[in-house]
Parts: sequence; structure tokens; C-alpha cells
Amino acid sequence: MPVYRISQAARLLGVSADTVRRWGDSGRLAVERDEGGRRWVDGVQLAALAASLVDEGEQGPIRYSARNRLHGIVTKITKDRVITQVDVVAGPFRIVSLISTEAADQLGLDIGVLVVASVKATNVTIETPRVAPHPAEDEAYADDGEESGSV
Repeated sequence: MPVYRISQAARLLGVSADTVRRWGDSGRLAVERDEGGRRWVDGVQLAALAASLVDEGEQGPIRYSARNRLHGIVTKITKDRVITQVDVVAGPFRIVSLISTEAADQLGLDIGVLVVASVKATNVTIETPRVAPHPAEDEAYADDGEESGSV
């Protein structure tokens, strides 16, 4: 069973560690404690919460076929006569898109503009990091910012 430290869960969900702790305190997410009093989250429950957060974010008047929609801000634009390169930062991710200059002009793209990058790919690879199977076995676990025995 995969388990995650509070800080890892927060990074995966795109929220703060305090938010994950509050969700644990309120019962929205089951948070367990190890023998040292440090908190951890079951991976299956974390996945269920992540899926529900995606579902909550997709509500609205428009439905999209693209599921990989990343909200971000334009940080750089490089235009030529035909093609424009648009650099977007969405959370910790940098996304670069090549679109027609006509489309960039029609969208009114400029540095600082809020955009949604929709990713449709024919080939997506999946990787898994090398992590310890349980937080008690993970040397980095102590870096969670949690003190032993804290509530």
C-alpha cells in the first residue's frame, strides 16, 4: 500500500500542507500517525480525493474533451510573421506552446495574461519515482515540518 507524507500529499494535490492537515482534522481525508507521531496519508484515499478535486474543478457551463487543462500565466511571447511561441507557467510547470500568430493576436495574448493550456497528446509516458514503501522507512520523512507527537 503506498503512503505519503503530508508534504508529499500537498504537492500532489497542489495545495499547502496546512490544507491537507485541515482536511485530515475535518475528516475529508483520513490521516494516520506513525509511532513517532508523524502524519501520513494512504495512497488509495489520496487518489480518491485527487479525483474528486478534478471533478469539482470541471463543473461549469462548458464541457471539454481535454482533461489536461492547466491554468497559468503567460510569462514570455516570441512572435514572428507566422508562428508565436507562448511560454506559460502553471503552478510548478513551464509549458511552451507554438500557435499561429493570427491566433495569438485574436486571443489578445500578452505577458501576464491568464490562460488555460489544454494538453492533448498521442503519446504520454508514465514514470514512478524511487520512494520507500512506508514513510517510516523514508529518510526524507523527517523533513515534513512536523514535530514528533504534534497534533
